[in-house]
Amino acid sequence: MTSVLIAPVTITPTKPLTASHLKGLLWVDVMYRASQLTNDDVDYRYSNTTYNTTAQTLGFWEYLDRKLGDLDFESYDEHAIGDLYVQYHADPERAPFSALRPYLRAVDDSGWVHPVSKRLIGLWRDHYVRLGMHDPGLADVQPPGMALDEMVDYLLDRDLCLDQRRIGGPVYLDVTRFGLPLRQIVTSWNQPNYLAAALRDLLPLAGRYDETVLVHDRGLTEDFEMLRRVLDAVGGHAVRVVVDRVPINGVAQSSRHGGWQSGTVATMLAECSDVEPCELRVGIRMYFLAVLGKGSAQSYDSRLVTRSVERAGRLLAQPSPRLSLPELAEYVARCRKDHCHVDPYRLTSGLLSKHRMVPVHDLVERVYSPC
Repeated sequence: MTSVLIAPVTITPTKPLTASHLKGLLWVDVMYRASQLTNDDVDYRYSNTTYNTTAQTLGFWEYLDRKLGDLDFESYDEHAIGDLYVQYHADPERAPFSALRPYLRAVDDSGWVHPVSKRLIGLWRDHYVRLGMHDPGLADVQPPGMALDEMVDYLLDRDLCLDQRRIGGPVYLDVTRFGLPLRQIVTSWNQPNYLAAALRDLLPLAGRYDETVLVHDRGLTEDFEMLRRVLDAVGGHAVRVVVDRVPINGVAQSSRHGGWQSGTVATMLAECSDVEPCELRVGIRMYFLAVLGKGSAQSYDSRLVTRSVERAGRLLAQPSPRLSLPELAEYVARCRKDHCHVDPYRLTSGLLSKHRMVPVHDLVERVYSPC
């Protein structure tokens, strides 16, 4: 029996989903569904509860409450919330961690979510439904398996941590034995960062799977290489998959800087409002996975999305061989390389092959557009 845990970088519920976000989400979605055909046990770990403890999210919530008061966000769309997020990052004033502590306690104690993020998650779930993506529990309370101090103690016992809080210093992840630098994960005033959240979430799971797949963008390579080393050191086996951001008008940058208006999922779906669901789902995946690929520097191009959707329509109208479930698993397994998980690029680019018979309709029903 083989088991796989797919653990992508989470998207903080503070801004609209963009082309970059969608590329990563589709990559994981196809990897998850396809890997289920070739492995006995495949899990998809995606916990907003875990990562809402970081300052990126807590700071935005505190900013909205302090600057704007008790707003009703149910009337806000993703772009309006995204504009507020850009404003937050442009404001030079930052609240001290003492102002974030009540929010952190509420998340840790009960999985509390600010109304602005509840609104965003609701909008995102609508996109998931339209695109036929598996919902890993966006709105669920999914606490990490370790408390912060428990995680620090766990690492200390294995000489993977340096805790200087007793003398007024921070906590460092210590992976110097692997030739990597010290990395601060908790400040001297006990504020955890994203890597600390990832460790709380994944350390209890590391040894349960034959393979843990860490999917992230290139900007997080150093942190996720540290995370991979730690998971391996405590008895797991982790691999990294880097999926590059999609530039918008030639610029690939964080959503905090703006410039995403023409490349959001909401805009994309509005432009495809008259497309049949199956054609949309297959065509969108063909564009983001096969056309752009893992590391493409091409800017998002709505015209190419339209062409991919049209091509999907033609593909779906053609007959294709039908396989038994074991035969389909054997076909999909060819796209695993030396890993347990399936490579979404290899599988999806195969749909475009003109030189061999591809079980298109089987793959659509099981992977690309399941009912």
